[in-house]
Amino acid sequence: MTIEPVLAVLPLGATEQHGAHLPTQTDTLLATATADALAAAGVLVLPALAYGASGEHQSFPGTVSTGTDALAQTLIELGRSVSTWAARFVVVNGHGGNLDALRRAVPLLRHEGRDAAWLPCRTSVDPADTHAGHAETSLMLHLHPDLVRMDRAAPGCTRPLAEILPSLRDGGVAAVSPSGVLGDPTTATASDGRRLWDELLADVRGRLARWAPGDSDGMLR
Repeated sequence: MTIEPVLAVLPLGATEQHGAHLPTQTDTLLATATADALAAAGVLVLPALAYGASGEHQSFPGTVSTGTDALAQTLIELGRSVSTWAARFVVVNGHGGNLDALRRAVPLLRHEGRDAAWLPCRTSVDPADTHAGHAETSLMLHLHPDLVRMDRAAPGCTRPLAEILPSLRDGGVAAVSPSGVLGDPTTATASDGRRLWDELLADVRGRLARWAPGDSDGMLR
């Protein structure tokens, strides 16, 4: 029998390097903050899942990865469990490396008749700013300034993602960026973080209100 809350929200992050200036829990913190902002009557924010598929960062200390297969199965089992009491289940994803697992797990849950979906909590559209760069650092300066070490921030690889993707696939982030940074965090500001945060929340709330999961991947449009 379905009982309140009718919507269960799972923040999904990662534990991985974010250069010398951001903490390893950055993705989890951003996913959790996004999920908490969705809290309302009839919504339960679950404890975050802080480990994801981060194999591309495994060359750096501090990275702890479950891999795609284990993550996909974990999401399937969590979705099955939550769906026994919640009418809807949504995963708020904070790490790009989790996408393959989400695209595998959520469509299966939907095929089983469970009203599951997922959504991203990222706003950067700059292909040269994808990890621990301007956008992510700005968001952290807005949300968790005490955890940001701007004195340690330094530009990383600023080549577009499409250009470095073959090397990333072969050798991980270390193959293109010795620091683990993809972008330039030195330009980050808290005020820009606030702007990005407002854009992020508007996007996420719109997706949630429309509740239109993609047929092939389960992502809310």
